[in-house]
Amino acid sequence: MSELPGLSSAAIAFIVEAEKETSRAFRLLRETRTISPSGTLFYGVRIPGEDKLVTLNYQGFWQEDPDKPKIGVIDFDGNSYWSNPPGGTARYVKLFRTHPEVQAVSHVHTPHLGAYSQAHSTLPLLYVPNRRFRFTAELPVYINRRQPEVDFILDSIANDRQVPGIIEANGGATIWSWKGIRDLTDTIVLLEEGAQFQILGEALGGSKPFGPGVLQQQWRMSKLVPADTYVEDDGTIRDETPAAQAAE
Repeated sequence: MSELPGLSSAAIAFIVEAEKETSRAFRLLRETRTISPSGTLFYGVRIPGEDKLVTLNYQGFWQEDPDKPKIGVIDFDGNSYWSNPPGGTARYVKLFRTHPEVQAVSHVHTPHLGAYSQAHSTLPLLYVPNRRFRFTAELPVYINRRQPEVDFILDSIANDRQVPGIIEANGGATIWSWKGIRDLTDTIVLLEEGAQFQILGEALGGSKPFGPGVLQQQWRMSKLVPADTYVEDDGTIRDETPAAQAAE
């Protein structure tokens, strides 16, 4: 892998590291049963400084090493730089082109996010870790496939800059990250975990809204809001700084 036409040495080094980290991520998702047994899972990752994506596809349980990703590389015009086809990542090129901050995306089928997808239900983010670093209150659900999925994703980000993913009706979920492979994997795990807990909670009367002070506590802890900002229990933010008080 030391020399491939159209790929810089820096790009090749990045691909090697991405393969290693993705292999660890795939093993984590498989061993924790985060992904469903059929193994619908792939990652698409931006190559730093280039309009290219490395595509990393999970090969499934029939493989001798199921966690070794199948690699492809494409540019934003759809040209291939690797012998392997890019798989599903190609349909998200518009996301990476429109939002340079997006570093990685995954389409994944997990049992409990999949349950929400079968119900055509948005996913309320009522599990504390899924709200600690974002204001987003729910994942939207993509139902009308006459609209390309990537356009639905772009509309969702336009409505809520911090939304980390969507539910795909009758399928799984598409999740993205502004940071990279590890953050993307953590987000998948926490969203699936939250969906599982909320489904289990139905037996006890269903998930409840956050109690008093939860959002303020979490958002101050993560520095999403300054320490002197007051957060109402419905998520409304009130500036408590002296300057803001003087202006009232």
